[in-house]
Amino acid sequence: MDMNDAISYVLRFGVVASVLLVSVGTILLFADNGSNGFSLSQIANVNAGINSAVITVPAIISGLSALQGIDFVLLGLMVLMATPVTRVFLSIFAFLYDRNWIYVIITAIVFIDLMIAVFIVPSLLAH
Repeated sequence: MDMNDAISYVLRFGVVASVLLVSVGTILLFADNGSNGFSLSQIANVNAGINSAVITVPAIISGLSALQGIDFVLLGLMVLMATPVTRVFLSIFAFLYDRNWIYVIITAIVFIDLMIAVFIVPSLLAH
């Protein structure tokens, strides 16, 4: 299997896993008429207190074991966002293997930009 096949499988798996997680979470949200102490109307509100800046990964993991629908949805969204990032990361290795140094550099810069956007910018905006 070459690197393009691996990247293709990663993209497919990420999208399918995301759809399944969001679907299960949505079903649980409607079955329980809410999640994590929030009603459906509170979750659907534009000014809802639920957003990715205040919910941590450990909280999502503990919510999964409690079958909280919002945590399944959030994990599905995290998987969906991580899918193209993983593709960029794998592309670095594909370009390394091909010894295409200019694309290694460009792709590494894109990956670093993505990591800054995901991990550093939200903490700066939260203050």
